[in-house]
Amino acid sequence: MKQSILVVLLTAAVSLSTVAAAQYVGATEAQYTNLAKLLETGQDDDYVQLEGQLIKKVGSEKYIFTDGHQEVRVEIDSENFPSQPFDENATIQIQGEFEKEFMESPEIDVDVVTIVKQ
Repeated sequence: MKQSILVVLLTAAVSLSTVAAAQYVGATEAQYTNLAKLLETGQDDDYVQLEGQLIKKVGSEKYIFTDGHQEVRVEIDSENFPSQPFDENATIQIQGEFEKEFMESPEIDVDVVTIVKQ
């Protein structure tokens, strides 16, 4: 009897912990697609999708991204680059989170890089 109660309690505990850990993993719509507007009114952790070029590497995983009008620093982990190489003339699309920390320059933490035009 005690074993069956213990099994029921353990099963219930495991089921409840699994439900509590579930999260939404679907697509997120970009809140900003314009760099000037993002730099002017963007908030920390806003999701962005922008097109432009990487024009310069400024540090480990840090680059300068431009849309042709404005520039912003981006952080791109090596595993988030496409498998095909590209240079500063290629048009790319970046998707990620805008980072706007107090007393720091704004930055985009890039999750996805897609080559639009080589």
